[in-house]
Amino acid sequence: MRRIFLLLLLILSVKLFPQDKPVVESYLDGAMISGITGDEKDLWVSTYGRGIYRYSISENKWTNFSTSKGNLQQDFFYCITFNKDFVWAGSSDGLFTYDRKNDVWRKRKFGLGGELGNWIRSICYDKYADVVWIGRFKYLTKFDITKNRFTDHDLTINGDVKTNNIKSIKLDGDSLVWFGTEAGIHKFNKAKDIEDKSGLEFYSSRNDYFNGDGDVVSIADVIFEKNNIWFGLDEFITEQKPNFNIGGLYRFNRRALWDRLDRTYGLAANGIFCLEKTGNLIWASLYQFDKKSKEQLGEGIALINKNNLSVKMISKDELELRSDKILCMYFDGENMWLGSETGLLKVKITNQLASFKTKPLKKN
Repeated sequence: MRRIFLLLLLILSVKLFPQDKPVVESYLDGAMISGITGDEKDLWVSTYGRGIYRYSISENKWTNFSTSKGNLQQDFFYCITFNKDFVWAGSSDGLFTYDRKNDVWRKRKFGLGGELGNWIRSICYDKYADVVWIGRFKYLTKFDITKNRFTDHDLTINGDVKTNNIKSIKLDGDSLVWFGTEAGIHKFNKAKDIEDKSGLEFYSSRNDYFNGDGDVVSIADVIFEKNNIWFGLDEFITEQKPNFNIGGLYRFNRRALWDRLDRTYGLAANGIFCLEKTGNLIWASLYQFDKKSKEQLGEGIALINKNNLSVKMISKDELELRSDKILCMYFDGENMWLGSETGLLKVKITNQLASFKTKPLKKN
């Protein structure tokens, strides 16, 4: 009887808690992945050191654009976006545009902002307005594709230059764009002209958003859902400034309530590299800022149930990753693509992965 009971218990545990790991495939070994985007036909990947890659899904074929291939005069990129006609990639030496029809890359440099004004850290194609938003270390640029016109915009608030250092750009439906900076985030209502200050609203810890936490909030990434916005913050603290950029993941209910998730509540670290979502889960890639070395130490991925704020930490061993430092993520509807400092990984989103057993966050 005892043996039968143990056997039933074993069968039940296997059904409720399957042991098979999610299917993970590895690509571009050794490449530092800086950006991933795509559609049902192509995947576009920017790297820091190996140029740009295109993966044709139908042909199951990779194409590399780089100096080694002789088809692109730059190898170091920070971000990438595209539409049916063009691909745009940001480097520290200007904007690179790929004409997909004519199979040619062109480079553009910006005069405003000097050398740092040509460091492009974020880029976003707005399909609703057919424009490209270009986030530079200094200034924001809007590229109107139809008019083939670039216009530069200074988003500086109260003389703080960090409010004009663009780090992230995200579309919020068809009417709003958010521009994350090193000192907060601008919400832009596209019904207004961007030079009309009434169309811009600025969120920072200094004006009591983000619960007023930290001296400054630097916005690494943003994810939207119907009733909430998730903000992933950079961590940068020193012995002299322990409250400078304290990091953390914030959920904002679009009205007044801010919920902060951090190490106190179960996350492995406070620094956020990037965010993505699948179903009821928010994926957050984490890092810990080392005060002595000033390095960002990867701490894996946190899966957060957006309904009850429960959490599950995933290490590199759990997904057979080669690195805990995940720099970017992209969900294609079936697979989660993870860009690490050592290559690109594709994780099949199985029922097991989508329903990780989580425990409610409890303050230590």
